[in-house]
Amino acid sequence: MEHPFFSVRVVFWMMGIGMVSGLLGTAAATLLGAGSVAAAEDQMGQHLHSAPAAAGGQEGEAPPAEPGLSLEQLEAMALESNPTLAQAASQVQAAVGRTLQAGLYPNPSMGYNGAEISGPASGGEHGGFIEQTIITAGKLKLSRAVFQQEQAQAEELAKAQRLRVLNTVRLLYYQTLGVQHLVTWRERLAALAQEAVDITQQLFNVGQADQPDRLQAQVEAQQAQLALGAARQDLERTWRQLAAVVGNPTLQRRPLAGKLDEALPELDWNQALTTLLADSPELTVAKVGVQRAEAALKRAQVEWIPDVTFRGGVHYNFERFTERGAAVGPEGFAEFRVPLPVFDRNQGNIVAAQADLDRAHREVQRVELSLRQRLSAVFAEYLTARQTVETYRSHILNDAHQAYDLYLQRYQQMATAYPQVLISQRTLFQAQVAYVAALTDLWRTAVEIRGLLLVDGLAAPAALGERATGTPRVEVKAAEMLGIRRAGEQSRE
Repeated sequence: MEHPFFSVRVVFWMMGIGMVSGLLGTAAATLLGAGSVAAAEDQMGQHLHSAPAAAGGQEGEAPPAEPGLSLEQLEAMALESNPTLAQAASQVQAAVGRTLQAGLYPNPSMGYNGAEISGPASGGEHGGFIEQTIITAGKLKLSRAVFQQEQAQAEELAKAQRLRVLNTVRLLYYQTLGVQHLVTWRERLAALAQEAVDITQQLFNVGQADQPDRLQAQVEAQQAQLALGAARQDLERTWRQLAAVVGNPTLQRRPLAGKLDEALPELDWNQALTTLLADSPELTVAKVGVQRAEAALKRAQVEWIPDVTFRGGVHYNFERFTERGAAVGPEGFAEFRVPLPVFDRNQGNIVAAQADLDRAHREVQRVELSLRQRLSAVFAEYLTARQTVETYRSHILNDAHQAYDLYLQRYQQMATAYPQVLISQRTLFQAQVAYVAALTDLWRTAVEIRGLLLVDGLAAPAALGERATGTPRVEVKAAEMLGIRRAGEQSRE
């Protein structure tokens, strides 16, 4: 938990010391000596000249040394190199192959046939045959229909995987963009904390601060450095995750182009729900599953109808039954075979197919309810983030900046203590950090909603028969990521 740079007790003594610049100017010889006063006033003057630029927001940041990497470039990288997209395409090709195979007619058989082979008394009968099974009741067409539905499912799963990849790239893009701004503000807060240490030391030297005040300032400066280090580690982490998702883990870190606070997403619940239920690949896969189950039931219902097997050929009969002792010669034969469905009429498989059809209908209901549930949670987070962003933009940031400006003017008029200027500037910086966190959360939820709740771009594509719903989310909890504390904690500062 972050602590204020100065405790309530310190604020009281700050107000009690009066006009710091007057003390350091008119009482210089008595308190600090000319050299120490000049150093203190120079330090304060440098801060006051740099403070307005630092508090000006994201627009005042220096441009990056190289062109920023855009979201469109990252998406193009992912579509080209993310291995899960190739996996999904392979699954489609496999489904196409199974569809083709399911409708192919069985190959005929041919072979040798010998009979009544009894040694020297008779040469027996020798010949060849061809055998073919005739598939009845349109079984091949019905089998192909089953696999055509599986192919349709594979194609929808491929679409879903493409959305997962793009959504994950977008999530990590906005997260990394937010952490970039976070590092900037953490650097400013760390610098401000160090300046508080220096000023407290100066006040300690002139007897206006005691040892606990000096130690408290040092502790808070160390905490600010730790927060800065954590922010830098977050930046490194998010970049590595982003590089992995786009399929280029060796991608060198560089600034990202774009701003978090431009063209903010505006979403409506009814429209979001309608779009989700109409376009969600997860729901489409479930609906195609019903069609597949219906086709499988039809196929099972005709399985008992017997196929017909024909077998025919020619052989040469070497037996000598004629008066002149000549061989009988060539003879033909034919065979017709049909199994009798006396006991097995595929009853068990028909019952199983009916149960599968019922389960498929229930799956459509389950997926729709699951989508509603997940959208409700994400949309609530979106509304909270949206309200937070609007409040910071319209009130908190303006009030914090105005408070800083007023304290700065009062200090320049020697009407307030300089540490109070530091506190107001710190409050402004903290508000900027919280604003960045809210923006990151806003974009995260908007990406999930617009992306039909599909995330996790490195998860293996769901195989046919596996559930493609309820996938793990990329956790981009901006408030935790940026170390933001609640308004109640800020009010105590």
